[in-house]
Amino acid sequence: MLKRFIAYYKPHKKMLAFDMLASLLISVIGMVYPIVTRRMLNDFIPNGIETGVYTPIVWAGVMVLALYTLRMFLRYYVQYYGHIIGVRMQSQMRRDLFAHLEKLPFSYYDNNETGRIMSRITGDLFEVCELAHHGPENLLISSVMILLSFGYLMSINVYLTLIVFACVPLLVCVTLHFRKAMRRAFDDRRKSNATINAAVESSVTGIRVTKAYTNTDIEIEKFAKGDEMFVDASRRAYYAMARFFSSTSFITDVFNVVILIAGGLFMYSGDLDFGDYSAFVVSVNLFIGPVNTLINFMEQFQNGVSGFKRFLEVMDEKPEIQTEDAEELKNVNGEIEFKDVSFSYEGSHEVLHDVNLKIRKGRKLALVGPSGGGKTTLCHLLPNFYRLTGEGSILIDGKDIRGLTLDSVRRSIGIVQQDVFLFVGTIRDNIMYGRPDATEEEMIAAAKRANIHDYIMTLERGYDTEIGERGVKLSGGQKQRLSIARVFLKDPAILILDEATSALDNTTEVLIQHALDELCKGRTTLVVAHRLSTIRNADEIAVVLDGRITEQGTHDELMAANSTYAKLYSLQFRENDLIDEAS
Repeated sequence: MLKRFIAYYKPHKKMLAFDMLASLLISVIGMVYPIVTRRMLNDFIPNGIETGVYTPIVWAGVMVLALYTLRMFLRYYVQYYGHIIGVRMQSQMRRDLFAHLEKLPFSYYDNNETGRIMSRITGDLFEVCELAHHGPENLLISSVMILLSFGYLMSINVYLTLIVFACVPLLVCVTLHFRKAMRRAFDDRRKSNATINAAVESSVTGIRVTKAYTNTDIEIEKFAKGDEMFVDASRRAYYAMARFFSSTSFITDVFNVVILIAGGLFMYSGDLDFGDYSAFVVSVNLFIGPVNTLINFMEQFQNGVSGFKRFLEVMDEKPEIQTEDAEELKNVNGEIEFKDVSFSYEGSHEVLHDVNLKIRKGRKLALVGPSGGGKTTLCHLLPNFYRLTGEGSILIDGKDIRGLTLDSVRRSIGIVQQDVFLFVGTIRDNIMYGRPDATEEEMIAAAKRANIHDYIMTLERGYDTEIGERGVKLSGGQKQRLSIARVFLKDPAILILDEATSALDNTTEVLIQHALDELCKGRTTLVVAHRLSTIRNADEIAVVLDGRITEQGTHDELMAANSTYAKLYSLQFRENDLIDEAS
C-alpha cells in the first residue's frame, strides 16, 4: 500500500524535494532564537555592560530578523506548494478512481450504493490529500525539531533535559487516552450529520409527495429528531474535545512547573546560570511542540490511511473482462443468436435456463411474460453488461460476443428503456450524447425523426435549453423522445426496447410508438413489452416464463395455440375494457 501511495508523489518529486528542503530549513531556523538568546544573556549583554559596546546585540537581532524573514517565505512555499502537491495528488487519484469506476461491471453497482461511491471520491480522498501534504512535513519538521532541540537542551544541562524528557511518556499516554474518546465522539457526530443530510435529501427529492399528502409537519418533525441527535452528538464531541485540550494543556503546564522547580534548584546549587536557564525555558517549547504535533498527527495519519485503503478497495475491483485477443465488431449486419444460454447473477439462483433464440437481420423479436421471468436479463446480456459465465453463448453475426471488444459490441447496439436517464445540461448535450462528433444538421434530423424537434423550437433557447437534473423540466413523453433522438443519432444496427412505453399514458404512447416504429426500420430489434398490443406486428414473439422460452411464434400463431400468450393477451384486453367502462 505504501508503495502505491508513494507512486502518486513521483510526478511532483521536484516540488516535493523543495518542499522538504524548505521544511528542513524552517526547523533549523527555529533553533536560532534560543541559541541567540543564550548567547545574548551569557555573552553580548554582560560584555556590552562592561565595554559599553552594544553593536553585537543589534547585529544579533538583525540576523534573527533576516532569518525570520527567510522563514516567512519558506513557510509561504510550504503552505502553498505543499497544498498544491496534495491537491494534485488528490486530483490524480480522483481521475484514476473515476476512470476505474467507468470500467467496472454492472454487478459492482448492483452491490454498492451511490452515496458510498461518492464518499470515496470526495470525503475519503480529501483525507488522503491532507495526509499527502501534511504527512511528510509534519514527520520531517517534528522529527528534526525534536532531535535538534533535545541535543541543544542536553548541551545546556543534561540532568534538567532528562527530567523534562521523563515527563514526555505522561503526555503521550494522556493524549492518546483522551484523543481516542474524542475520535469516537466525532465519529458519532459525523454519523448524525449524515442522518441530517439523508433526511434533507429525502425530503427535497420527495417534496412533491410531501405537498400532495400535506405532510409538511411530519417532515419537519423527522428533521427535528435528526437535528436533536446532531446536537446531542455535538455536545458529547465537544465535551470530549474540551477534556482532551484541557488535559494536554495541563500536562504542558506541568512541564513548565517541572522546569521552574528543577531549574531553580539547579541555579541554586550553581549547576545552571541565568542565561542557560532562560535559554532552556525558551528552547523547551521547541521540544514539546513537535511532540504534540506528532501525537496529534496520528489521527490525521489514521484518517488518511483509512481513506487510501477505501480508495484502493475500489481500485482493486476487477474491471469488465475483455480477452486480450478480442476483435472489433465491424460492418454489423445484426444477426443475433442465443445458444443454450444459462445465467445467474452473483450469489443468486439461475435466472435463465437453456435459452435458444435467433433473430435474423432487420427482424423484430418481442419478449413477453410475467415480471421476473428473465426478459430484461436477456437484454442486459446482449450488450455484455453482465458477463456470460454459465453454459451457452451469444452470437452477433456468428461471432461470440465474449471474443469481441466491449466497445465495438455496444457501439452497434442502441437501447431505449422505460426509465429514461438524461444528464444535467442542455437538450443539445443529451441528444449529442448518442454521437458527440455529429453535425448540427444530423442532430436536428435525429430530433425530427423522434418527433421532438417541433417542441424544442417552441422553447426560448431551443436546443440550448437546460433540462434540469435528470430532465425534471420535461414530461415523461418528452424525455422518452429525447432518448429516442439520441439513439437515432447513434444509428446502431441492433436495437433493444425495454418496456419503452409502459410508463406513458395512451395518447403519449401513440406518439412515442410512431417514433419507435421509425427507429426500428432496418434494424434488428429485441423488444420487451408489457402492453401486448404494441408488439402484435412483431416478426416473432417469445414467451419467457421462469427463465425459459415456453412459446415462440407470430401473434396469430400464438393466439391459435391458445396457451400462455393467448391468456395474457385476453386478460390484458379484458382489463382495458373494464378500465374503459369505469371511466
